[in-house]
Amino acid sequence: MTRIENAKKGIITEEVKTAALIEGVSAEKLSIDIAEGKSVIARNNIHNIKPLAIGKDLKIKVNANIGTSKDKSTIDEEIEKLKVLVKYGADAVMDLSTGGPIIEIRKRLIEESPIPLGTVPIYEAAVEGAARYGSIIKMTPDDMFNAVRAHAEGGVDFVTIHCGLTMRAVDRLKSQGRILDIVSRGGALMLEWMIYNNKENPFYEYYDRLLELAHQYDLTLSLGDAMRPGCLADATDRAQIEELSTLGELQARALDAGVQVIIEGPGHVPLNQVEMNMKLQKTLCNGAPFYILGPLVTDCGMGYDHISGAIGGAIAGAAGADFLCYVTPAEHIRLPDLDNVVDGLIASKIAGHAGDIARGLPSAIERDKKMARFRKNLDWEGQMSMSFNPDKVRAWRAAAPPSESDVCSMCSDLCAIKTVERALKKK
Repeated sequence: MTRIENAKKGIITEEVKTAALIEGVSAEKLSIDIAEGKSVIARNNIHNIKPLAIGKDLKIKVNANIGTSKDKSTIDEEIEKLKVLVKYGADAVMDLSTGGPIIEIRKRLIEESPIPLGTVPIYEAAVEGAARYGSIIKMTPDDMFNAVRAHAEGGVDFVTIHCGLTMRAVDRLKSQGRILDIVSRGGALMLEWMIYNNKENPFYEYYDRLLELAHQYDLTLSLGDAMRPGCLADATDRAQIEELSTLGELQARALDAGVQVIIEGPGHVPLNQVEMNMKLQKTLCNGAPFYILGPLVTDCGMGYDHISGAIGGAIAGAAGADFLCYVTPAEHIRLPDLDNVVDGLIASKIAGHAGDIARGLPSAIERDKKMARFRKNLDWEGQMSMSFNPDKVRAWRAAAPPSESDVCSMCSDLCAIKTVERALKKK
């Protein structure tokens, strides 16, 4: 039986107990939320990793994207990215490789990853389709489903599938008059196939086939947002909401079939629309976990999009988002290097933590209290332990050492904490 089927029968598995213990919630509550589709445990039943729970009343999780392209493909570098992301606390990682030995890359990452690994199987289907037929538009539905099966059989924990991109949604897009029609790579591939073949999206038309496959491996479906806005001007339009409504219907069908689902959300959203988007998703998608890219709150942050994404992610997290996909400084420019992925991850982790505080998560609030106490006591090792990047803090402190060891070089002997403490003692 799948996790949902066990939960519906009132069976609380050891996996659920472990995940609940990690989250600091009761196993009974987590099991109920899984049964209702409001939380998931993203783990393929053949991938031997700790269970990761995502969803209602749980700590906001952060995913980090890595992967190759035709222009840059090095397995060793992707493995290094995975290792550094795990070191700095990524909750999950997605392999978005489209260049080089993509099958070997995926297999190596699964072998090396101690955290959930996600993929977008249509990428592999498209690359192989182009090689086999000379064009991706000649792919067959079987080619697409075979790619999903290969990823599931290989141990992938969650897969992005753009099931909600229907012919009706395409018609809506055509009449919409967007500035940027579709910026989702997987969505663009599906759109091209649908238009050239004049056929419905196979993942929508044969959705039951997808559910049967996912059921076999307890594979979590991440229902992709092909119609996510690629700029602020296109945010929260009819095309986006059309797809979101469809995803809600598909989530309900998956729940009935015992298959876990998370819903992917918008990329570029004005600050004043972020909270509304979170509430729309929770309403239209039956409270399913929401997985969002950013969202970016300005289109003009090139080189600093991790900051724009963190701003949006903090607000989204406070308003109900469950899973943040990081954005690196290299977004819209190039594939990220090691420094870029660390910067992107830390920015999103700060955003998620801020969201957890706003939602009243006790462990998040306590972390900040610990930091405050360490600062009060001028305990630098303690402060470093509470930071999201102790290595950077330690290196910066060493590069500009203070004249007095217990303060920082910004205030030096005019340290406010020491000044007040000295004055209060005299009173």
